Amino acid sequence: MMALALTVSAQVQAQEDGGLADLKADMMAAMVHQDSIDTASLMAVYDYECHTQDADGEAVTDRMKLCLLVGQHCTRSFPYRKFRKEREWAEGKKQFAADFLGLKAREYLGGYDFFNEEELPMLRSESYCMMPEVWTNYPEGKTTVRDAIPPTFYETQEARRPINWTLTDDTVTISGYLCKTATCHLHGRQWTVRYCEDIPTTAGPWKLCGLPGLIVAAETDGIHHFKLCELQHATAPIYYETSAITSKTSEEMLIKNRNKTFGNRLYLKDTHYYITDLHAADTAYGDDGWLINGVYVNDKAHVYQPLECK
Repeated sequence: MMALALTVSAQVQAQEDGGLADLKADMMAAMVHQDSIDTASLMAVYDYECHTQDADGEAVTDRMKLCLLVGQHCTRSFPYRKFRKEREWAEGKKQFAADFLGLKAREYLGGYDFFNEEELPMLRSESYCMMPEVWTNYPEGKTTVRDAIPPTFYETQEARRPINWTLTDDTVTISGYLCKTATCHLHGRQWTVRYCEDIPTTAGPWKLCGLPGLIVAAETDGIHHFKLCELQHATAPIYYETSAITSKTSEEMLIKNRNKTFGNRLYLKDTHYYITDLHAADTAYGDDGWLINGVYVNDKAHVYQPLECK
């Protein structure tokens, strides 16, 4: 799921238009409160790639970095850009936003993520990748997923179901780690993963987990690829966000609605074709895309390649 975003230039424009009070009211309504639910002792960063096509049928590769925080009780998989932003907030580097809204440092607008022009390419890339945030074993025994079909944000909480892994004797060295191989069938896709028993955790990126060692690499159907690019033994809080603007749904319905919306042929012609009243949402237009309720939506579509087919 993309972090909500509002550019500084949009803020300035709102002030120039005399809409500062309305902007602040909208932000307050969308305010996200973060609770620390665990403390990570391990942080893994993955390069994620999705091989697809643009609207003209030309091959393209969408990329982003994904952060995995591994705690004693749960894990969190989410955009690395957002991890860096949260760390900046914790260090007080974005205090101007808190001062602007009269908020405390840990009650910030995770729904309105202040970013500069240097971060815009990362937001665009994340928008194409459509990677949800995943909390494994939070609440205990469940998996929580937060995702967006703009202008709506959804959250699912489902009982954890063990992945039926098939272990093989194949070994390979990836990024200096000696890895073993496992395969599984998950949500309509066949995955091949490499895991390292020398890194004692059952965690992995996205929803992939449950092996006797950290998942170092994973791929499916030549389309989706995860590869470990950084590993740190560092302490960091694992946050869970609560917000009144998130709608609860089931995993089945979220997958169905996401694939129906982004898999429609109209999506390649108009990335917000399904929004009946665009002006009813908080929108702002930037270079090559829209902010719709704070989520960046590219003007030019790529063919949607779902992580979950069913």
